[in-house]
Amino acid sequence: MNDTTYRSPLLARDGAIAADGADAGVALHYGQPLPEQKRLAEGSALADLSHLGVVTVTGPDRLSWLNTLSSQQVQHVAPGQSAELLFLTVQGRIDHDCRLVDDGETAWLIVEAGDAAPLAAWLDSMKFMLRVEIADVSAEWAVVASTAAVPEWAERTVWHDPWPGVTEGGFAYSGPDHPGAERTWFEYLVPASELEAALAGRDLAGTLAVEALRIAAWRPRFGAETDEKTIPHELDLLRTAVHLNKGCYKGQETIARVHNLGHPPRRLVFLDLDGSEHTLPAPGADVVFEDPKRGRRVVGQVTSAALHYEAGPIALAVIKRNVDAEAPLTVASGDTEYAAAQQLIVATDAGQVVGRQTGFLRGPR
Repeated sequence: MNDTTYRSPLLARDGAIAADGADAGVALHYGQPLPEQKRLAEGSALADLSHLGVVTVTGPDRLSWLNTLSSQQVQHVAPGQSAELLFLTVQGRIDHDCRLVDDGETAWLIVEAGDAAPLAAWLDSMKFMLRVEIADVSAEWAVVASTAAVPEWAERTVWHDPWPGVTEGGFAYSGPDHPGAERTWFEYLVPASELEAALAGRDLAGTLAVEALRIAAWRPRFGAETDEKTIPHELDLLRTAVHLNKGCYKGQETIARVHNLGHPPRRLVFLDLDGSEHTLPAPGADVVFEDPKRGRRVVGQVTSAALHYEAGPIALAVIKRNVDAEAPLTVASGDTEYAAAQQLIVATDAGQVVGRQTGFLRGPR
């Protein structure tokens, strides 16, 4: 849903506490944040994400048209197959990040709350004479997420997150050992009018749980890890959202130039935070590096933070690419400082792959 007044009917459940910000309209938690998170991770709880936006594209030209506009190769996506695609600016910056699944007649695009209307309007402006129809159906459809397939929902349209696999034409900026491999993620489309009935009697987890599992899987989120300057390389999105060998699309020149000849200016990093403060840094908190030569300097910002039921306080941050990968960092959030150990998501030498093809994962061509 992209209506800022949206309120999920599931907020009427006992113990439900409403989320705010990007997840306004659904539950932050239902009274037991950490147990909910554990049950979500184990596949026994579902997450109400009915605030997310849903855009449909119908018509015989839908897939070939989306293929020409986006970073991903989707022209021959089979019914039920999932993909992630980006719509970029001419400079290669991320305008929209979409989860796509096609059912044979309709291409379904799931996006962040508030992004459905702008996406639908932009797509409509790009129709020209092609046989496509675009609709923002966020008010009619709800998203429900799970880490396990729901057998009773086998006939529902579902998006299965390809992360962290390296999809065809993709490329990974970190090694093969990836914590995201332990997380499967499904987003089911349920008619909004059936949401309460579909989840009646089912165990639910709130967005605190969803975010903690996402952060632990190093999964970037549009609007959290992105800003107006973000290019896909900085977030390791060449894994799942970019096909490096497809034809021309807006932003392709930047994708190719940075990947082959240059380096992304920033990199996504996972932070294992000191838990002695018993709090979490706010998004936007400064990441500080104690440089032996230049002294204390700000090298980036926290983008997401959560308390994980096993790992404790964790965060994602976007920092300058050339920060020493072994350097201990500090997160400064207001008057509180957190010691932070970094784990590489995007390598410090990411990019410039021409003549340097070792140590990275490439998807099939």
